[in-house]
Amino acid sequence: MASHKTHLPYIGKTFTIQRAKPVLVVPAEPTPYEFKTLSDIDDQDGLRFYATGIHLYKGDPSKEGQDPARVIRDALAKALVYYYPIAGRLREEAGRKLVVECNSEGVVFVEAEADARVEDFGEEPVLPIPGAEKLLYGPGDYGHDVTNKPLLYIQVTRFKCGGFCFGLQICHVIADAPGVFQFLAAVAELARESRCSPSVKPVWDRHLLLASSTPQISQFSHLEYHEPDTPNNTAYDIMLTTPSEEMINQSFFFGPKQLLALRKHLPLHIRAKATNFEVITAAVWQSRTIALDYSSDLEIRVLFVVNARRKRRFRKIPEGYYGNALVFPVACATSGKLKGAPLTYALELVKQAKEMATDEFLQSAMDLLVTHDRAHFVDTRTYLVSDITRAGLDAVDFGWGGGVYGGPATAVPATASFFMKGRNERGEEGVVVPLCLPEFAMKRFVIEIEGLMQDPDFDIYDC
Repeated sequence: MASHKTHLPYIGKTFTIQRAKPVLVVPAEPTPYEFKTLSDIDDQDGLRFYATGIHLYKGDPSKEGQDPARVIRDALAKALVYYYPIAGRLREEAGRKLVVECNSEGVVFVEAEADARVEDFGEEPVLPIPGAEKLLYGPGDYGHDVTNKPLLYIQVTRFKCGGFCFGLQICHVIADAPGVFQFLAAVAELARESRCSPSVKPVWDRHLLLASSTPQISQFSHLEYHEPDTPNNTAYDIMLTTPSEEMINQSFFFGPKQLLALRKHLPLHIRAKATNFEVITAAVWQSRTIALDYSSDLEIRVLFVVNARRKRRFRKIPEGYYGNALVFPVACATSGKLKGAPLTYALELVKQAKEMATDEFLQSAMDLLVTHDRAHFVDTRTYLVSDITRAGLDAVDFGWGGGVYGGPATAVPATASFFMKGRNERGEEGVVVPLCLPEFAMKRFVIEIEGLMQDPDFDIYDC
């Protein structure tokens, strides 16, 4: 089995970039001045940061003479007429409650030029995107202080090949991944078509996700907001104490053959019912735990994002809602049990945690958040997984066709993985899982995950 790395380093010299002066883009038409309250999911501490995204596009000869930066900037102004809260500023009220002052101050827009080509990022770019920090313009590291700042920063970088990069940083409290896609799809639609308004009208309705008037935490333990029972300081988690320069990024590909190999480790009655997400999450969580070699008595967790949209077990979230509609169920086990058990054990824990994500769980989480100072979800000995294979971020088309990459710009935090759509070198479609580990642990992880793949004809990190 081959052992080449899957992460794609920048090919050739390090590129340089020249940025123009940032400008504020405001809605193209007058919009209401008002204060809009965020939901009690939106303003939790763990979402008070700027999420990043990068979209890479090849040049299109039919677009010669058209400047993508100008096209996108004009469309952005039109989209902000409908998404005008994004052009406002966050204010914090009593109880750390966040509201948006819809004052049309605008979003930040920057044009840039880079001496790079789209091809330099690889045929199938994977995280971390080389030079991502140059392709983004943003607020810097302000921790969880997101008030009184622009909610969106966009940089459009033109490449010497005629292609370009669309980079953004958006405050997570205003939108989750499906919400960001909805907004970008609106901008893209207005950029490539002669429309006056987006086909999907945005819906605010944050009142749908508020805590009860008399908050009550039900039968749920909500491990996502409580430190592990065993020693809970960061000294017991090598992932939180290892310097960044000693961490390794590598991406792993799970296509039909890889998933078939994993399912062979499961009993027949479980094999057919387990989803691809559940199987991959269980395998990576277990192999990662073995690789990090936690003490056998320590509690190890996997936390994953469950979207409440269009699911029967949750309240109805209307089409067009772009706020955060998510919960964070947790599966946990002691390191010793997880390391010594078959894959079925990890899979059953993941399935049980997913089944716990109901509307009652959602309401209980909101009630907890308002009574616990907008708590931050825990990352101590916790592997966070977010499946964005259906978010649609790779399908954003500003008129230059689909991009060669669309998704997160960086592989941070190191304790998290985004499950993304991707293809391997043979063009087979599957799920790409970027992983960040200390160097010693990455070597162990490869050995462990390979141990689940006994067929020598394929390589799980061949992408």
